[in-house]
Amino acid sequence: MKEGESAAQSLDLSASKPMRVAILTETFLPKIDGIVTRLCHTIRHLREFGHEVMIIAPKGITDFEGTPVTGVSGFPFPLYPDLKLAIPRPSVGIALNEFQPDVIHAINPAVLAVSAFYYAVRYRKPLVVSYHTHLPKYLKYYKLGQLEPLMWWGMRRGYNRADLTLATSSVMQGELEEHGIQRVQLWRRGVDTNTFHPSRASREMRERLTQGHPEDKLLVYIGRLSAEKEIERCKDVLEATPGLRLALVGDGPHREKLEQYFAGTPTYFAGFMRGEDLASAFASGDVFLLPSRTETLGLVLLEAMAAGCPVVTPNAGGTADIVQDGVTGHLYDPTDEMGHVKAVQQLLAHPEHHAQMRVNARADAEKWGWSAATRQLEDYYRRVLLREERLAVEIREAAAMGETPEAICGRLEISGATYRRHEAETTRNGKRKVEPAVG
Repeated sequence: MKEGESAAQSLDLSASKPMRVAILTETFLPKIDGIVTRLCHTIRHLREFGHEVMIIAPKGITDFEGTPVTGVSGFPFPLYPDLKLAIPRPSVGIALNEFQPDVIHAINPAVLAVSAFYYAVRYRKPLVVSYHTHLPKYLKYYKLGQLEPLMWWGMRRGYNRADLTLATSSVMQGELEEHGIQRVQLWRRGVDTNTFHPSRASREMRERLTQGHPEDKLLVYIGRLSAEKEIERCKDVLEATPGLRLALVGDGPHREKLEQYFAGTPTYFAGFMRGEDLASAFASGDVFLLPSRTETLGLVLLEAMAAGCPVVTPNAGGTADIVQDGVTGHLYDPTDEMGHVKAVQQLLAHPEHHAQMRVNARADAEKWGWSAATRQLEDYYRRVLLREERLAVEIREAAAMGETPEAICGRLEISGATYRRHEAETTRNGKRKVEPAVG
């Protein structure tokens, strides 16, 4: 289904029976990032639509607004201590077996959520995978770029076992497909337009972020303070633009190095914010700069736009899905070393253009509520389940005709894991058993 197309337009399944959805994720509360934000809104809306949800995540909380969370013990990732790596344990299988989901959804499978590939076959459940973090591209920022081909190989082996892979931008969908990942669809973006709103701008927050100089122009970055975000590029803008101040809102493993790098500049490290303070920080800035060239989507761009803060970001990764260049923000050439500087200066030098962009950004963000994004996901789940019913018959008939597993997988465009899941069901029911498919 294409972005912008509603679930009702593609297939009217909203009146079908409620589903039981098991979500396995590498990250969840109390950690806050774009993935967790999307998950929280998705879970709320799935429950609002009448579905039952369970979450399996690194140990942190046991309940999310009435949704049970099975925590799995983990340890800090050496390159990113804020991220907890949880190794799959038998408790994952026990929780899934007790819940008896209709569909399993693995969020960014890397360690814990990789177990979804195994349990989908073992418990004969369809599997949806979604891709949120551009991990292969992150490697070079941690001096591990030589491992990128190996990571793509591993992702291909894993993701191609799923019944459906969801990407959060059309650019990422294309890149996944270019690297041989099959059955990829787009999961539309969403933003909380009630929380993030121009009315949240405040003199008090601006005083805070400018360190007592609210009359100066304010450049804002909000998000993870990590190497792959390329926050150092903000210094170029500061040095080239008199009367400009920078506020970095957030925290992360790169903070100490950034504090050293920005020493002596009008830069304020505001630390982690949430709720009304976070919304106010977005709305109180003059320009929001996201220098990262590895965004799968860039949810913070949507949040800034909803708050009426014009955005500047490179035309790389998934950002082009969000920003209309010159209308709702500015996209600059990622190969232009001064592209970000020129884009910010252009905004600040033309007050009428800046004011119109505030209005345009807010109007565009209002199109992307979380309810519509979750309705689309609900539709994807139902499509997978409907196909599951048809596959049971089609595979059984093809096997009875002597068709090889490889031929069946190719003709029906399914993975070997999906074939094995149905083969296990056929064997359990005492039907004819055929040789397992490869892959």
